[in-house]
Amino acid sequence: MTARGPVRWGAVLLALVLLCGCQSAYYAAWEKLGKEKRHLLKDEVGKVRAEQAEAADGFEDVLTRIKALYGLQGGDLEKVYDRLKDDYERSRERAEAVDDRIGKVKRIAADLFQEWSDEIGKMENENLKEKSRRSLSEARRRFARLDQAMDRARSSMQPVLIHLRDYVLYLKHNLNARAVGALGGEVRDIEAEVATLVADMGRSVREAETFLREFE
Repeated sequence: MTARGPVRWGAVLLALVLLCGCQSAYYAAWEKLGKEKRHLLKDEVGKVRAEQAEAADGFEDVLTRIKALYGLQGGDLEKVYDRLKDDYERSRERAEAVDDRIGKVKRIAADLFQEWSDEIGKMENENLKEKSRRSLSEARRRFARLDQAMDRARSSMQPVLIHLRDYVLYLKHNLNARAVGALGGEVRDIEAEVATLVADMGRSVREAETFLREFE
């Protein structure tokens, strides 16, 4: 398969899901390529780990840009504001991507665990059945830790985005050194919120790494 192959198949699979309106078509298509739900879950957890790390870096970049506004005048202030606005938009888009990815991880995990449970119900060998139950219980426990960390990071993003949006819009309406200087308290609040968000995302990234390492 060429480098374009996986990308082309991804587009086909997405179109199939949108056309059929169901996850079953998505899973069936991937199974034909040799990927089951557990493989898809690991893939998506790997992606959410990378996207959260990228989003955290983006929020820190916005904070750095805000601090760079202080002491500037005229055209320099305008240039940094334009960059800040672009940084904010990128952060908003990254946050939306993280939110969507977390939703996808949750859906695949729920479907995987339901399938696992259903298949255990079909087993007749009690010894193997019990071992499978224990494996499922352990997998659910591991995912629950990741799920909790993702939810914490997810909930931390929204207040930061709201605060940043309001800050950027205020500057749009009042772009001068005096207005920037008057927002010192707001900047301190944003700094504290970003620090909390970055810490929450860091925990979520670490839980994702642990899950990927332990989930077979």
